[in-house]
Amino acid sequence: MRKALPRWVVTTSLGLSLLAVGLTAYLTVTHYTDPTTLACPDVGIINCTAVTTSSWSVILGVPVALLGLLWAVGMAALNFPWAWRSTARWLDIMRLAMSGAGVIMATYLVYIELFRVDAICLWCTGVHLTAIALFTIILVARTTVPSGWGAVADRRIH
Repeated sequence: MRKALPRWVVTTSLGLSLLAVGLTAYLTVTHYTDPTTLACPDVGIINCTAVTTSSWSVILGVPVALLGLLWAVGMAALNFPWAWRSTARWLDIMRLAMSGAGVIMATYLVYIELFRVDAICLWCTGVHLTAIALFTIILVARTTVPSGWGAVADRRIH
Protein backbone atom coordinates (compact mmCIF):
# COMPACT_ATOMS: atom_id res chain seq x y z
CA MET A 1 0.00 0.00 0.00
CA ARG A 2 1.27 3.43 -0.88
CA LYS A 3 1.48 6.34 1.53
CA ALA A 4 -1.56 8.59 1.74
CA LEU A 5 -1.36 12.28 1.06
CA PRO A 6 -0.98 14.31 4.29
CA ARG A 7 -3.92 16.59 5.16
CA TRP A 8 -1.64 19.63 5.53
CA VAL A 9 -0.87 19.50 1.80
CA VAL A 10 -4.53 19.84 0.91
CA THR A 11 -5.41 22.50 3.48
CA THR A 12 -2.29 24.58 2.86
CA SER A 13 -2.52 24.44 -0.93
CA LEU A 14 -6.22 25.36 -0.85
CA GLY A 15 -5.59 28.17 1.65
CA LEU A 16 -2.77 29.61 -0.45
CA SER A 17 -4.88 29.34 -3.60
CA LEU A 18 -7.76 31.21 -1.94
CA LEU A 19 -5.30 33.84 -0.70
CA ALA A 20 -4.09 34.25 -4.29
CA VAL A 21 -7.70 34.64 -5.45
CA GLY A 22 -8.22 37.41 -2.89
CA LEU A 23 -5.01 39.24 -3.75
CA THR A 24 -5.51 39.05 -7.50
CA ALA A 25 -9.19 39.98 -7.22
CA TYR A 26 -8.17 43.12 -5.32
CA LEU A 27 -5.55 43.97 -7.94
CA THR A 28 -8.04 43.34 -10.76
CA VAL A 29 -10.77 45.49 -9.21
CA THR A 30 -8.36 48.35 -8.61
CA HIS A 31 -7.02 48.02 -12.16
CA TYR A 32 -10.50 48.55 -13.59
CA THR A 33 -11.55 51.23 -11.11
CA ASP A 34 -8.76 53.44 -9.77
CA PRO A 35 -5.23 52.00 -9.49
CA THR A 36 -4.17 54.93 -7.36
CA THR A 37 -6.42 53.69 -4.52
CA LEU A 38 -4.25 50.65 -3.79
CA ALA A 39 -3.45 50.43 -0.09
CA CYS A 40 0.30 50.65 -0.61
CA PRO A 41 3.01 53.26 -0.15
CA ASP A 42 3.88 55.18 -3.28
CA VAL A 43 7.30 56.47 -2.39
CA GLY A 44 10.71 55.11 -3.24
CA ILE A 45 11.10 51.54 -4.39
CA ILE A 46 7.75 50.47 -2.94
CA ASN A 47 5.21 51.97 -5.30
CA CYS A 48 2.22 49.82 -6.22
CA THR A 49 0.68 52.54 -8.38
CA ALA A 50 3.83 52.80 -10.54
CA VAL A 51 3.82 49.03 -11.04
CA THR A 52 0.11 48.53 -11.66
CA THR A 53 -0.21 51.47 -14.06
CA SER A 54 2.99 50.86 -16.03
CA SER A 55 2.95 49.76 -19.64
CA TRP A 56 4.07 46.36 -18.35
CA SER A 57 0.81 45.85 -16.40
CA VAL A 58 -0.98 44.73 -19.57
CA ILE A 59 -0.04 41.84 -21.86
CA LEU A 60 -1.67 41.77 -25.30
CA GLY A 61 -4.42 44.03 -24.04
CA VAL A 62 -5.18 41.88 -20.98
CA PRO A 63 -4.34 43.23 -17.53
CA VAL A 64 -1.72 41.15 -15.70
CA ALA A 65 -3.97 41.33 -12.63
CA LEU A 66 -6.80 39.61 -14.55
CA LEU A 67 -4.41 36.93 -15.81
CA GLY A 68 -3.35 36.41 -12.19
CA LEU A 69 -6.97 36.10 -11.10
CA LEU A 70 -7.69 33.49 -13.76
CA TRP A 71 -4.59 31.57 -12.66
CA ALA A 72 -5.56 31.78 -8.99
CA VAL A 73 -9.13 30.57 -9.62
CA GLY A 74 -7.73 27.65 -11.63
CA MET A 75 -5.28 26.81 -8.85
CA ALA A 76 -8.06 26.95 -6.26
CA ALA A 77 -10.14 24.50 -8.29
CA LEU A 78 -7.17 22.14 -8.62
CA ASN A 79 -6.46 22.32 -4.89
CA PHE A 80 -9.92 21.57 -3.53
CA PRO A 81 -10.01 18.26 -1.61
CA TRP A 82 -12.06 16.54 -4.32
CA ALA A 83 -9.32 17.31 -6.85
CA TRP A 84 -6.60 15.95 -4.57
CA ARG A 85 -8.65 12.76 -3.99
CA SER A 86 -9.34 12.23 -7.66
CA THR A 87 -7.53 9.42 -9.43
CA ALA A 88 -7.47 11.41 -12.69
CA ARG A 89 -3.80 11.84 -13.54
CA TRP A 90 -4.48 14.92 -15.66
CA LEU A 91 -5.47 16.84 -12.51
CA ASP A 92 -2.06 16.18 -10.98
CA ILE A 93 -0.33 17.16 -14.20
CA MET A 94 -2.38 20.37 -14.48
CA ARG A 95 -1.72 21.22 -10.82
CA LEU A 96 2.02 20.92 -11.34
CA ALA A 97 1.99 22.70 -14.72
CA MET A 98 -0.13 25.63 -13.53
CA SER A 99 1.87 26.09 -10.35
CA GLY A 100 5.07 26.00 -12.41
CA ALA A 101 3.61 28.57 -14.81
CA GLY A 102 2.82 30.74 -11.81
CA VAL A 103 6.45 30.67 -10.70
CA ILE A 104 7.69 31.46 -14.20
CA MET A 105 5.30 34.40 -14.48
CA ALA A 106 6.21 35.62 -10.99
CA THR A 107 9.91 35.51 -11.90
CA TYR A 108 9.25 37.49 -15.06
CA LEU A 109 7.15 40.07 -13.21
CA VAL A 110 9.74 40.54 -10.45
CA TYR A 111 12.31 41.18 -13.18
CA ILE A 112 9.98 43.76 -14.75
CA GLU A 113 9.38 45.43 -11.39
CA LEU A 114 13.07 45.63 -10.49
CA PHE A 115 14.66 46.40 -13.85
CA ARG A 116 11.99 48.09 -15.97
CA VAL A 117 9.62 49.87 -13.59
CA ASP A 118 12.14 50.42 -10.78
CA ALA A 119 9.44 49.82 -8.18
CA ILE A 120 7.94 46.94 -6.21
CA CYS A 121 4.24 46.36 -5.58
CA LEU A 122 3.59 44.77 -2.18
CA TRP A 123 0.29 43.24 -3.35
CA CYS A 124 2.02 41.74 -6.38
CA THR A 125 4.80 40.42 -4.16
CA GLY A 126 2.15 38.65 -2.07
CA VAL A 127 0.90 36.90 -5.20
CA HIS A 128 4.45 36.02 -6.27
CA LEU A 129 5.27 34.49 -2.89
CA THR A 130 1.99 32.59 -2.92
CA ALA A 131 2.81 31.14 -6.34
CA ILE A 132 6.25 30.01 -5.15
CA ALA A 133 4.79 28.47 -1.99
CA LEU A 134 2.12 26.60 -3.98
CA PHE A 135 4.68 25.20 -6.39
CA THR A 136 6.87 24.08 -3.49
CA ILE A 137 3.97 22.36 -1.70
CA ILE A 138 2.88 20.61 -4.87
CA LEU A 139 6.44 19.35 -5.44
CA VAL A 140 6.58 18.13 -1.82
CA ALA A 141 3.25 16.36 -2.32
CA ARG A 142 4.58 14.60 -5.42
CA THR A 143 7.52 13.25 -3.43
CA THR A 144 5.30 12.31 -0.47
CA VAL A 145 3.08 10.08 -2.59
CA PRO A 146 5.44 8.79 -5.29
CA SER A 147 4.85 6.79 -8.44
CA GLY A 148 1.69 7.43 -10.33
CA TRP A 149 -0.68 9.49 -8.24
CA GLY A 150 -3.44 9.06 -10.75
CA ALA A 151 -3.25 5.29 -10.46
CA VAL A 152 -3.76 5.24 -6.69
CA ALA A 153 -7.44 4.37 -6.31
CA ASP A 154 -7.30 4.04 -2.52
CA ARG A 155 -5.48 7.32 -1.88
CA ARG A 156 -6.87 8.94 1.25
CA ILE A 157 -6.22 12.36 2.65
CA HIS A 158 -5.15 12.21 6.29
